[in-house]
Amino acid sequence: MSATGSRPLPTVDHAGELSSFVGRRHELATARRMLAQARLLTLTGTGGVGKTRLALRLAETVGGAYKDGVERVELATLESGDLLGPAVAATLGLCDEGGDSVTLLMEYLSDKRMLLVLDNCEHLLDDCAQLVDRLLRRAPHLRVLATSRQTLGVYGEQVLAVPSLSVPDPAYPLRDIARHDSVRLFVDRASTALPGFTLDTANAACVARLAQRLEGIPLAIELAAARLRTLPPERLLSDLDACLDAGAESGTVTLPRHRTLRETMDWSFRLCSPGEQRMWARLSVLPGGADLETAEEVCAGDGIDPGEVFDLLSGLVDKSVVTGERRAGGIRYRMLESIRAYGAGRLEAGETRALRRRCVGHYRELVERNRVDQVVPDQVERYRTLQGERPNVRAVLDLSLGDPAQASVGLEVATSLWGYWLITGAFTEGRYWIGRCLERVPAPTATRATALWVDAMLALRQGDAAAATPRLEECQVIARLPGNEDVLPYAIRTSGVLAYTTGEPERGMALLEEALALHRAAGDVSGVVFALYYLAAYGSVEDPDSSAALGEELLELCEAHHAVVCRGYAQLSLGLASWNQGDLRRTEALVSAAARFTEEVNDRWCLTQCLEVLAWAAGARDDHRRAAWLLGAAHSMWQAVDASPRRLWYHAVWHERCEEQARRTLGERAFRAAFLEGSRQRVASRAVHALSV
Repeated sequence: MSATGSRPLPTVDHAGELSSFVGRRHELATARRMLAQARLLTLTGTGGVGKTRLALRLAETVGGAYKDGVERVELATLESGDLLGPAVAATLGLCDEGGDSVTLLMEYLSDKRMLLVLDNCEHLLDDCAQLVDRLLRRAPHLRVLATSRQTLGVYGEQVLAVPSLSVPDPAYPLRDIARHDSVRLFVDRASTALPGFTLDTANAACVARLAQRLEGIPLAIELAAARLRTLPPERLLSDLDACLDAGAESGTVTLPRHRTLRETMDWSFRLCSPGEQRMWARLSVLPGGADLETAEEVCAGDGIDPGEVFDLLSGLVDKSVVTGERRAGGIRYRMLESIRAYGAGRLEAGETRALRRRCVGHYRELVERNRVDQVVPDQVERYRTLQGERPNVRAVLDLSLGDPAQASVGLEVATSLWGYWLITGAFTEGRYWIGRCLERVPAPTATRATALWVDAMLALRQGDAAAATPRLEECQVIARLPGNEDVLPYAIRTSGVLAYTTGEPERGMALLEEALALHRAAGDVSGVVFALYYLAAYGSVEDPDSSAALGEELLELCEAHHAVVCRGYAQLSLGLASWNQGDLRRTEALVSAAARFTEEVNDRWCLTQCLEVLAWAAGARDDHRRAAWLLGAAHSMWQAVDASPRRLWYHAVWHERCEEQARRTLGERAFRAAFLEGSRQRVASRAVHALSV
């Protein structure tokens, strides 16, 4: 149930930190000079000092100097260093098929002129240092901009300590007070909290004193400015003085600026109602923020009624504790990392266990409702939901691993995401979570059997047949136990893919046909669709007519269920069959249509194969320069997914023939020029160029 409130919800229409940038001209100029001279620049400083905002503005300012662009990786919501490499690879659009995401990153970035922004490194300091060191050694044109409370300690690192904003002497005249960045920030936020607020001779000294007391720390200034909704500046200053003076007398051993921010948060927390305090603390369990429905289901209970959640969130937005960001699906409530960490420290021991269980239960249902492997009309919407919830899903999986009673639920969540892991190319991350959960769920249940075949399938996408084989052997044993029969068709289907991978195509085809028959008998439409895809793709070279018939059935099923993601793969498999039948026009139409849908879900694997087939088609039309360009674009993406057309036997022969003909017709020099031009295009533009030029 969604609550309604009597007042409109304050929101922001920006998409993050950048629009909040005020001042910092000197620091920006200094950082720009340092970045021009260093391969690694780390912005350091206390929490809330504005490191992220400065980094984003710097990246925006210098972005045009990097031919291959600027990429930001947000690390605050990443709990494990084991996922650092996969997270960076995913941000760059790379599928970690080879299992070693760092090696994949090094190879991909080796010839790139790119700025990589690693934001909030402090909790993964050693992992970040090792990754950055390896990347900079291998990629000579790469530059890294990091934000952290501590330096990374990498050789050649340049460090810019981000200071607090400049503060004026309250005795200064109005014009001098107004030019200081701390005052400018306060006035900017105050005018949002209290429309019509301006700096004048009557309040200038008070505002200057507030900026002084808050030591120019941007986050502290924003929290204080939000209080102007209920307190005049003079009362605000007196309350703040009392809070900070009491903190100083407590004798806490903390660096002054850390203490100032902490005490400002203490003050803000005390000024919240008891319900707002609970909401602040409970929302901290969701690092990716939450929509209203999630906040109601996870944070309500034990003193908070679901009908109160909207007003409590609105109150926290009013106080600048929570940001309400407008998105396509509604409002998402988020907290800055420093505020979230403070809230986590305010969770009461007695409520933590129940809160975590509600959180795990909610995301178990959310993931199940949004499975992208099901043949349904809203596959794209489901994908987008999971993409937005990825930080929270990671947190939930981590929570489940810390509670033996929840480990089986965690395994269900990780396994139900298998379609999402495939589309996003997050094979290493999927196997990471499934592997950890399997260690804690040894019982031979259907849940374990399902996780085993999913892990095997992800391993096969990484070319790791050695790991997939024992997983599938155990899966088949469990699937044949009474009560687990529903898992058997999936185990057999994945065994068929394994047989193809290990050079047994006849056995592979027989297993896939057996799996298809079992899926049909069970009325499992989603199972039928995936079995048809594998049969159509793998059989496209040796028996294109049968493959085409299977592809037609697959396409009809997908269109009947309006399943656009599955339809893209149906079009690709049918396009492969059409190519082997010699129908060039239909091949181009089908594969082009398949490529277009990939832009909606960022499916690199499907798009890579589409570009490859379109290159063959261009060569067949004697447009060998276009073929070379497309081979170059596809080559860069084959690298990105750590794969090769030579590893897929239904691609290999045509790839070799297309490349050979283009080289012979164009000559080596012209071929290389077109090939390199294609390989240097940004990923987002490749499909557009391939389909329109």
